Parts: sequence; C-alpha cells; structure tokens
Amino acid sequence: MPMSRHAVRIAALCAAPLAAHAGVVELGASRDNTLYEYTDAISNGAGQYCFTGRTAEPSLRRTLMAFDIQGSLPPGVHIRSAALTLNMSKTIAGPSDVSLHRALADWGQGASDPPGEEGAGAPAQPGDATWVHTFYDTYYWSSLGGDYAPGASATTSVGAEGAYTWTSSEGMLSDVRDWFTGSAPNHGWVILGDESGPVTAKRFDTREHPDPASRPRLQIAFTPPCAGDWTMDGAIDTRDVIAFLNEWAGGYHSADLNQDGVVNTLDVIEFLNAWNAGCP
Repeated sequence: MPMSRHAVRIAALCAAPLAAHAGVVELGASRDNTLYEYTDAISNGAGQYCFTGRTAEPSLRRTLMAFDIQGSLPPGVHIRSAALTLNMSKTIAGPSDVSLHRALADWGQGASDPPGEEGAGAPAQPGDATWVHTFYDTYYWSSLGGDYAPGASATTSVGAEGAYTWTSSEGMLSDVRDWFTGSAPNHGWVILGDESGPVTAKRFDTREHPDPASRPRLQIAFTPPCAGDWTMDGAIDTRDVIAFLNEWAGGYHSADLNQDGVVNTLDVIEFLNAWNAGCP
C-alpha cells in the first residue's frame, strides 16, 4: 500500500538526524538604513524603523537593506526561490507600490539613532549612509539619493499596517543568485515607495526592532547541485530519499524540482530519476 503524505512526513521526522542540506533558510538583514532627502547629513543606522515614499513636507525617504546570502548557504547549491517579508508598522497613506531595486554601490550603517517615531532621522555618525554619502563623511553616491538599478527587481502593493512579502520575480531571483555566486557585488536593495504622490510614506520595522517577529526576513529555497544527493554528503542512498520526501511532504519550494510552481508527485518522479541516475 502506498504511503500517504502524512505517513511520509512521520517517517521523515523520525529521520530528523539525517536532515538535508537542501531546503529553506530564513535570513535576517545584515544591515539596513534610511536615506532622508536632506542636504544636512541625516541618517538612521541604529533605529528600529526605516521609511519609503514621500512625506507631507514634502521630502523623500528610501530604505537600504542587505542580507548575507553567500555566507548563509552551502556552496554550489541551486537557489530556486526567494521571498522578502517586511512588517509595515505605520502610514497615513492608502495602498501604493513599494519596489526593490538592486543597489549599485556599497553603503554603511552607523550609530545614528533618531528619537521617537524616527521620521526626521538623526545626525549621521561615521560610516552612515545619507542622501549624499555612501559612508559619512568620506564617500559619496554618484547620484543624490543612492545609486540603484532603474528597473524594479520586485514590486508589491502596501496598504494598511501588517506584513508584506515580495516574492520571486525574475529580477529578484537574479539578484539573489548573482549575490550568492559572486557574479555581482552584494550591496542589497534600495527600497522605493511611490515618489509621485504628495503623501505616500510607509514605515517598516528594521533588524533592530525589539520584536524579532517584526524584523525583516529573506526566505531562500535551494537544492543541491546534484538532486540525487539531496543531503550533499557525497553518497546516493536512502538518506537522500527520506530527506527529499521530508521537504516534499512539507510543500517546500526546494522540492519543486520541475519548477512548475506546484509540489506534487511529478517532483517525486523527477527526484527518483535523478537518484537512480546518480551524480557525476
């Protein structure tokens, strides 16, 4: 009698010590900051909030955010999906698009820490990014407000307070893969709100927020270079089958081997074919 998905899950859980290297990792931001559209050196390196969009002044806000991709995954794996989740904690504006743009220059996070709601920022400290500086007060952006790719890597509409996720668009996946392989330097994203309207500002929680559940997180699903060796231990054996079925039963993106957007029996067949063929 064939095993049900529930039974497979129980068998996989019993094999917990054989946990696969393939799977899903969730990363916290390695640095974040806000650019405030002021000629004065204003920043927010150590605050618990970051901002995007246009304020009532009017003045623009742009968020900088980066994640340690290369140092957080086993070498040689294939990244299948990526999703960024941010918690939006305050706004007076209606729904508007917020977009990720690949940053084209390195930037810093210093000790600036604004009081209160943090909307006005604080005097920049050494190493902070500002509207003018990549690293205060020595290095500068080529363009005021940050250097970034003009095309958005991913966009989502942000309305009322709550958690929002930017999922694996082609551009976002390309960013994460390039940063992992070293094909492009990892300067993270410049996060832009709607800059065309009069009042569109959104406040998001940063990696310094006291509630861990509100902090930024990047979820990455990945598979081994050779799908048959799911545990990446150099041997093709039943451990790989158990490890794969564990992730398949959980519905993880890493188990979507045929990349059709659905985790189903077709992926099991593809895995078993790879397992049977072995690895070069």
